[in-house]
Amino acid sequence: MPEIAAQTSVAISGLTREYDIIAHNLANVGTVGYKRRCNTFSESLASQGAGTKAVSADGSELYSTFDFTQGSLVETGRKMDFALCGKGFFVIETPQGPLYTRNGMFRLNENGQIVDSMGRTVAGQSGPISIPSGAGLSQISVSADGEITAAGASAGKFRLVDFKDNESELIADGFSCFQSPENMEPEPPENLIVKQGAYEGSNVQMVEELVDMIMVSRLYAANMKFMSAGKETSKSLLSLAMG
Repeated sequence: MPEIAAQTSVAISGLTREYDIIAHNLANVGTVGYKRRCNTFSESLASQGAGTKAVSADGSELYSTFDFTQGSLVETGRKMDFALCGKGFFVIETPQGPLYTRNGMFRLNENGQIVDSMGRTVAGQSGPISIPSGAGLSQISVSADGEITAAGASAGKFRLVDFKDNESELIADGFSCFQSPENMEPEPPENLIVKQGAYEGSNVQMVEELVDMIMVSRLYAANMKFMSAGKETSKSLLSLAMG
């Protein structure tokens, strides 16, 4: 009985975490470049039934991964909005090291450098990308491979990278950015296209998340009921033992 109660407690903990993940996805349905978290915990639990050995006692199945599928493209016509079509990332330079993002809503800082919404430098293949002071936004154009031209002159080229089969090992760093684990180096992307005047929306599908939330809520209620019944049974047995 104690073993079943412990397993049920782990199930409730896992379902609570998955509910939080779903809620976080729903909160970011409108976040540019956001990649949804996914968790198969509830599906595993549902296939085996509440209160069964759906998870190990140490909760080892409580992990989540990211879904890196392409989000829908939103046309803006804005010269400093860029969407990536295909597998890969922009690189953002920070004092703590490079970050990787699909959020291509950029701007120019006071020095004419291309930066992200937080003012962090967007990496070029040869360092920061600077737009000449005499060039207006309307004179900035970007080719499909990330080559940037301002007033007819080359201004640099976006540094674009891909992690291929290691993509699942990326670590979330907030604001639709990811960092790579130590000793994991990115590679040049294949068939990656930069589209100017658009951005990539979140890949969260609201209806799917709401369906998952309903399933998690039902499983949570079933496990709580199972645990409550177990406690009542234990009380009854204790009463009988004490006469």
